[in-house]
Amino acid sequence: AAMKQTKGLEGDKMSIIKFEFNPKVGIDNPALTLTEDTDGEGVGEPRFYLLTKESTESFGFCLHEELGCQGHVIRQIELGGVAQRRGLQDGDRLLQVNGHFVDHMDHLRVVQKIKASGNQVLLAVLDGDSYEAAKSLGRDLSQMLPDDIRPRLCHITRDKSGFGFSVSCPEGTKGTFQLSVLQDGPADRAGVPPSSWLLELNGDSVKSYSHTQLTKKLKQSGNKVTLLVASSAVEEFYRLRGLRVTAALADTSRIPFKVRELHLVKGPAGYGFLLKEDDCSSGGVGQFLWDVDVGLPAEQAGMREGDRVLAVNGESIEGLDHEQTVHRIRAREDQVTLLVIDPAGDEFYHSVGSGGMVLL
Repeated sequence: AAMKQTKGLEGDKMSIIKFEFNPKVGIDNPALTLTEDTDGEGVGEPRFYLLTKESTESFGFCLHEELGCQGHVIRQIELGGVAQRRGLQDGDRLLQVNGHFVDHMDHLRVVQKIKASGNQVLLAVLDGDSYEAAKSLGRDLSQMLPDDIRPRLCHITRDKSGFGFSVSCPEGTKGTFQLSVLQDGPADRAGVPPSSWLLELNGDSVKSYSHTQLTKKLKQSGNKVTLLVASSAVEEFYRLRGLRVTAALADTSRIPFKVRELHLVKGPAGYGFLLKEDDCSSGGVGQFLWDVDVGLPAEQAGMREGDRVLAVNGESIEGLDHEQTVHRIRAREDQVTLLVIDPAGDEFYHSVGSGGMVLL
């Protein structure tokens, strides 16, 4: 089939993502399918893959949009790359990115979603033959996928009754904690599902904790605590496929700290801000916004001094230096869209181990 040549985010020949592999990166177990059987109509089951890389590397595949071929097509899987090692196949169709259905989305938007994922992405794919068969039968592909496969990050503030949950653990075991949630209590209001499983406490895995150690950690948290939890259905989803649940995949819609999207159109005097590279409070280096001029486009768009830039024009800047970030901002002559987070939010997400990239 002829390939549709499109313009990528940075002048690529195609609107694709090309990634490389580091054998030190990733997880040990490939993704598993629930079944390899078909439903009698030539349609197999979606497969799920959690791909992990370092910031200087890539995932080992390309995403194509092709003439005469429906969907977002997995191509150019690198020999020995992480995508091949996890089991992605040439011709697979991409259905879901980090729990979001993407088959109906514009190709460039899907590319941006993957790039914005940073160093870890969860993909759901369907083999090419099954995809074509499902389309010919008029099936709704979104119905082939679970409703919600994301754990939740919940930030709980104690009231007079406490945090509003209790913890049970099988006698003599470590790391297996189920939560009983008080109706209308702090945990319930923060979005903790009933009978959910506790995965992380304040950014630290509880896998090695005894019940006594967990209780001590909770007491040391003071009046606020952040939990990564998974409902029974979500926990089962990952366990059956041999996938590891991390905060990078979490639903953060209930967290009080939010990123902001700023769309700036350049005026006669420019955008009206300076970009400064500086150390992050949590370690590492980031790109920060300073000297926001009153009345100019940056201030009018809602920019605040001290905001940290997470993405430029829908693409994560994780791993980029100052010069590369400036180049991204200047890529479009008269406008730019920035995803930013304020210092309090930035510090919070780093404290729970997600670095804010989960919000992209």
